[in-house]
Amino acid sequence: MVGIIGAMEVEVAKLKEMLTDTETLEKAGMTFLSGKLNGKDVVVVRSGIGKVNAGICTQILVDAYNVDYIINTGVAGSLNNDINIGDIVLSSDTLQHDMDATGFGYEIGVIPQMKQSVFEADKRLIDIAKKCFEDKITDVNVFVGRIVSGDQFISDKDKKNWLVENFKGYCTEMEGAAIAQAAYLNGVPFIVIRAISDKADDSATEDYPTFEAKAAAHCVKLLEEMIKEI
Repeated sequence: MVGIIGAMEVEVAKLKEMLTDTETLEKAGMTFLSGKLNGKDVVVVRSGIGKVNAGICTQILVDAYNVDYIINTGVAGSLNNDINIGDIVLSSDTLQHDMDATGFGYEIGVIPQMKQSVFEADKRLIDIAKKCFEDKITDVNVFVGRIVSGDQFISDKDKKNWLVENFKGYCTEMEGAAIAQAAYLNGVPFIVIRAISDKADDSATEDYPTFEAKAAAHCVKLLEEMIKEI
């Protein structure tokens, strides 16, 4: 079974409409909708925004559904001048940019007392996503790179530059690294897929509402094709 997480309803609503033979589970204030998508067993859920919601949601997918794969879909702000609004970023790895234990001698982004702070996405899922993108989506570009997460909506040029300098991220959002950490701890392969809705700078608050739905639609199209191949 494949678990699909989106933080907001706009990121998962279309996927829910595509499901057949559905069953619903209500847990931790979240609605888990399981069923068939292109003949495959999936469960789709809106986690809510932020790392805590995302981590709890991932653990429920593991405990209640014993999922084989986890895919996080949604929108993000670009941290790379070559990555434009509408383009898609597939996670090579993820980290939490707001994890700061530097006062104890750790580097920024390092989680104290954990072996891993950077969580690598599953290479097979990356390959499937790239192939599906190249076959079916021709009007935007796809990139594979680091996705950085924190409980902050980035809409400041100085903060954006800080993220680029410290983490070399391709895009930034608010859930992916938490989902990745929970998946890693449970030994479940994962990938984070992000469509760019804004440039994570001073224009972000204007661009985001305009391009959010369009960006999310690109992710839905990609996911629909990926499920066939998993």
